Amino acid sequence: MTLMKRRKFLKTSAAASVAALAAPALIARAQSGDTINLGCLFSSSGTMANIEGRMNAVVNMAAEELNAKGGVLGKTVEVMVTDPASDWPLYAQLGRQLLQQEKVAALFGCWTSVSRKSVLPVVEQNNGLLYYPLHFEGEENSKNVVYLNSPPSSSVLPALDYLMSEDGGEAKRFYMLGSDYVWPRTINKICKGYWTSKGFEESAWREEYVPFGFSNFQTLVNDIRQFASEPGGQPIIVLTVVGSSIPAFFKEIINQGIAATDIPILGLDVLEADLEGLDTAPMVGHLNCWAYLQNAEAPENDTFKEAWKSYVGGNSLPYSPETVIDPMVSAYDGVMLWAAAAEKAGTVEVDPMREAFPGLTFDGCPSGYDIAMTGENNYVSRGVFIGSVNDEQAFDILWQSDDQPTPVPFSPYA
Repeated sequence: MTLMKRRKFLKTSAAASVAALAAPALIARAQSGDTINLGCLFSSSGTMANIEGRMNAVVNMAAEELNAKGGVLGKTVEVMVTDPASDWPLYAQLGRQLLQQEKVAALFGCWTSVSRKSVLPVVEQNNGLLYYPLHFEGEENSKNVVYLNSPPSSSVLPALDYLMSEDGGEAKRFYMLGSDYVWPRTINKICKGYWTSKGFEESAWREEYVPFGFSNFQTLVNDIRQFASEPGGQPIIVLTVVGSSIPAFFKEIINQGIAATDIPILGLDVLEADLEGLDTAPMVGHLNCWAYLQNAEAPENDTFKEAWKSYVGGNSLPYSPETVIDPMVSAYDGVMLWAAAAEKAGTVEVDPMREAFPGLTFDGCPSGYDIAMTGENNYVSRGVFIGSVNDEQAFDILWQSDDQPTPVPFSPYA
């Protein structure tokens, strides 16, 4: 079954009643013993679609790579794609359908933390596995979730340390602007605790939130200007808006002539794909931090980028063949870690697979770092990059970690 047919099937079924969701042909195949089904929970419509939709494609690409090498446990890996439409309750509904009716071996999905939180009780109640590819706020450690990306201790705090250092401009004041949901609010809570531990007073920061899809940032950027004009040292913006709000915010920053030399922006959710269609020359010097950047120098990265370019062209997908982002790489790595666990366990049953997690590694990660799982939790240790916007709609690598920091699920600063 082709990618487009799978997408059409599950997007159509999402709109139907629960009683009408069954797909006999797919269920028969899932039970036939010659295929293993994986489920995708990534939106290709709604406010998150521009970025999140391409995740479905990269999971399919990874599955095709596995199948070209003989599959997993001698079986063909089949990917079932859904469209939760950036609607948080729909992630849970579709996740339940994929686990209970389609009998998928694992779920790959969710972008925002609120979508992950909506799926969490579903995977726990059904003893499923969710592979989550975003760096996030931490403060969670479920045995039914594999946290493929970095908690704040491995990403946000190293970036803040850099910006507060002499090399990073000695930031002393912090304007926090985020979308109004759990990830930005928790990240900012951790940041405030961290700054307090460094001796900063509450007057050193300001905190504002906007709804999902918010686009009119003129008043807020004026407020940032006012904050930056006050005494107390170098200001920076800690940006945690998501989705379509990211390019909207940068457009207003450009309109008001604010450069990185004036007020640097640390965009914690900003990716190469968010820069598509923007003139990034006025944005040069603004920052992000992830476990992967497209300009990472590694032969594995060159191989991955070529594979993505070929996959996009070969399937006529509506995504840039030249743009690769961290969560795509994390999802790809997750498929490979899932396959390694299945081969080690000799089954795709969840409990034996979970027992196989400790010591799992994947040395083909496009970031150039070897990634690994430990017996302590379901977090994956990864390297860290800090990127600086260049004039080619990408990020130059400003700094990267020497090794892979040990993930700390629960922050002492929260």
